[in-house]
Amino acid sequence: MAIILNQNQELSLKERFLHLNFVYIAIIITLAFIGCATLYSAAGGKLSPWALNQGIRFGIGFAVMLIAALIPPEFYYKTATPFYIFTLILLIIVEVAGHTGMGAQRWINLGFFKLQPSELMKIAIVLELARYFSTTPLENILSLKGLFVPALIVAVPVGLIMIQPDLGTSLMILFCAIALFYLAGLQWWKFALGITAVVSAAPVLWHFLHNYQKNRILTFLDPERDPQGAGYHIIQAKIALGSGGFWGKGFLSGTQSHLNFLPEKHTDFIFTMFSEEFGMLGGTIILFLNLILISYGYWFAFRIHNSNYFGKMVILGLNTNYFLYVFINIAMVIGLLPVVGVPLPLISYGGTVIISVMASFGIILSFYANRDRELKK
Repeated sequence: MAIILNQNQELSLKERFLHLNFVYIAIIITLAFIGCATLYSAAGGKLSPWALNQGIRFGIGFAVMLIAALIPPEFYYKTATPFYIFTLILLIIVEVAGHTGMGAQRWINLGFFKLQPSELMKIAIVLELARYFSTTPLENILSLKGLFVPALIVAVPVGLIMIQPDLGTSLMILFCAIALFYLAGLQWWKFALGITAVVSAAPVLWHFLHNYQKNRILTFLDPERDPQGAGYHIIQAKIALGSGGFWGKGFLSGTQSHLNFLPEKHTDFIFTMFSEEFGMLGGTIILFLNLILISYGYWFAFRIHNSNYFGKMVILGLNTNYFLYVFINIAMVIGLLPVVGVPLPLISYGGTVIISVMASFGIILSFYANRDRELKK
């Protein structure tokens, strides 16, 4: 049912709900169902320890998404800076008293839940950069002096996350920020200058990488250099992908995963496990569903009222963040990128990731529901 409204008319709670895109929501639910089913298979046909917990987390995330979708967009504009500062403080707490797991200090142990602030920063940095670019004249953005503040907004959290160490998350935030800089109108020559500077500094930056990060890059270039060590993950992932063929081996019948040859089958390499059981056809379905979801997100951005530049930037930034999740994870498990520990959202097992991704979907839906009216600042 279409709702006709004035550009300055605020939507009621019911109208906001009716303005949501339910096809978008249905795709999210479908991907989450595939994720729970795959985790059920990963546990050998058991709900515990992963499928049941993932279902509960998705239920919580779904409630978070609906609440975020029904909140007026003005709320996100007004709280962008406080939320960014709050998340930055959480990152500092991680450095001081964070929980260590798998050799990295990335979490805050809340007792009932391990919070990963770097996942929240993916949302916070998009909101803060969108707020800055939407309130700053273009001539200031185009000047080198005007780039100091947004560069600082990005550099501080990226630096803190690199220390944890979490190269995958820091690169995702950096790439997402670069996309927002481009959308804000930054000239091409400045990007070229930045790329040249990074390439020139590569030999120096190499010495700051941890040994395991260096091994991941070297293994990406030559997986056979250490087949029982650093190259084991990607070699087994490729075997699992190839053994699935076109149709797959069938649900609960993946040999590489169920015989425990495939590492991290419930997290980073879950796409490989799914593809072994459902073949290239199943992998293509996941890619297709994510492609539709991402396409919807970019379409939403172009439906936003022209005066709401903040809303356009937020949707484009959060949608680009989700695209990076999907692209990096799948490119990683098929050997097109080094292994950097990026999960496949809605399908990989995880806590903070699924909540933060669902919150992102809710924020996107909020701006889309209010697409025909101006943002009241």
